[in-house]
Amino acid sequence: MKLTLRIWRQSDREARGKMVSYKLDDVSADMSFLEVLDVLNEQLTTAGEEPVAFDHDCREGICGACGMVINGVAHGPQKLTTACQLHMRHFKDGDTIDVEPWRARAFPVVKDLVVDRGAFDKIIQAGGYISAPTGSAPDAHATPVPKPAADAAFEAAACIGCGACVAACPNGSAMLFTAAKVAHLGALPQGQPERASRAAAMLHAHDEADFGGCTNAGECTAVCPKGIPLTVIGSLNHDILGSTIRGR
Repeated sequence: MKLTLRIWRQSDREARGKMVSYKLDDVSADMSFLEVLDVLNEQLTTAGEEPVAFDHDCREGICGACGMVINGVAHGPQKLTTACQLHMRHFKDGDTIDVEPWRARAFPVVKDLVVDRGAFDKIIQAGGYISAPTGSAPDAHATPVPKPAADAAFEAAACIGCGACVAACPNGSAMLFTAAKVAHLGALPQGQPERASRAAAMLHAHDEADFGGCTNAGECTAVCPKGIPLTVIGSLNHDILGSTIRGR
């Protein structure tokens, strides 16, 4: 395939960015989107030009590092698919593809397609943990977990923290991410001691990081590569209400 990539180029946080066009020939339908960027960077490096900076790590749809907006959609056109698992068979010969970084005030651009997602770390630090006695590990069956609770926790724990929810939200909210982390621990017996305080602390960290408020637009779950449902936000609201009633 022959493709034209229009990529956001920005040298640093303070510089003005712009879209720059690059033409590629002989793109295989079996290549992943990140492999196409690799090929482009090889060409740019050979020509003595600055390669495109983009985040990546596992390239298996697990780590959440590969965050970019492709043709206006976080992670691209394929649902439940990260950018690293998006293959070129979903595009056509002659296509022009726009590639941009996450757009959110809480995710400042570092360079090109790389953004600083450190705000997520602050949310996790505020309450994404449990209290557990030190010493040897308890037996696996020492704390029974009901099957519905285990299923709910597993569904929420699938969140990889990529930030697509923030990029897609018209308010730049990270409520789906925050709620997934709260719901994951809140569904388990081990997470009950801090359940109310955890929700309040993580929501406060969310707001302090300059994320927008949630208005239930639903764009977040539509682009989430792991299919985290909006019901986790309902669980967060439940815990916040409980925290308010308890005066925490």
